[in-house]
Amino acid sequence: MNSLAEPSEAWPDLAYGQWKNTYATLHLWIQIIGKVRLSLTPWLNHSWHVTLYVTARGLTTSPIPFGERIFQIDFDFIDHALCFATSDGLQAQFPLRPQSVADFYSATLTTLENLGIEVKIDERANEIPEQIHFSTDHLHASYDPDSAHRFWKILVQADRVLKLFRTGFIGKCSPVHFFWGSFDLAVTRFSGRRAPPHPGGVPHLADDVAREAYSHEVSSAGFWPGSSPIDYPAFYSYAYPEPAGFRTASVRPDAAFYSDELHEFILPYDAVRGASSPDEALLAFLQSTYEAAAKSGGWDRASLECSLGKIDVPRAIS
Repeated sequence: MNSLAEPSEAWPDLAYGQWKNTYATLHLWIQIIGKVRLSLTPWLNHSWHVTLYVTARGLTTSPIPFGERIFQIDFDFIDHALCFATSDGLQAQFPLRPQSVADFYSATLTTLENLGIEVKIDERANEIPEQIHFSTDHLHASYDPDSAHRFWKILVQADRVLKLFRTGFIGKCSPVHFFWGSFDLAVTRFSGRRAPPHPGGVPHLADDVAREAYSHEVSSAGFWPGSSPIDYPAFYSYAYPEPAGFRTASVRPDAAFYSDELHEFILPYDAVRGASSPDEALLAFLQSTYEAAAKSGGWDRASLECSLGKIDVPRAIS
């Protein structure tokens, strides 16, 4: 599992330094679309109502309610377009190309207005150090189609393996979903116990939102394309609240380590991409870091866990 192999084209290279400008712009574009969903959707526990989802072409909001209609917005990273569709048969799109955040913001709201959808969003970016207003941001204007396509292809693989990992848990568990604020694909397991209030302090995110998100004990894992202090794409796993002994637990594969800065385990994406079996390497990381959280946190594992799901085989009930 830890031996190196010729990387599969399904797990493409994506060096942070080569696409950081596109990454920064795309992060803000996706926040705009995520906030459209946020502004029209009733609150669901742990902010699950705001997330996007991986599709066969990119990322989607999934259906958003608007009166008696629904609509959805999709990023297409194959043909590089932002696509709009409504339940009454209307469709629209505009190309993903180098353009400022301000122009993307204006084009999004204009397209929605033309579809008969009036929406107002908080145009301040969340969970990034800078205070950015979408309507006036002409600094971020990069879009490299190849990098965006590579990013989506990684999400496809991560989404697939995270969904398999999710089948091994029968307690409360989130969907596999993409958070546009922190810009990561995540799945979260819950012990069933309440957690102490989260300290907050996330850049440009209300403390009440963070405290509601972490109202219960969690073991959470996912994929993140990187930025300071980890300037490379990586898989991560953390526990909240972090139990004693978690950070010193033995985890797999050998390339995984605990980051004192991030307070979570990190597995560099390149270690997965270069493994003889990327799926096995990633599953080993997900399982071993979850076990570190569950064991050190005293979770009722017998009541929460099951074997990984198999196609067309019902879960056995003892």
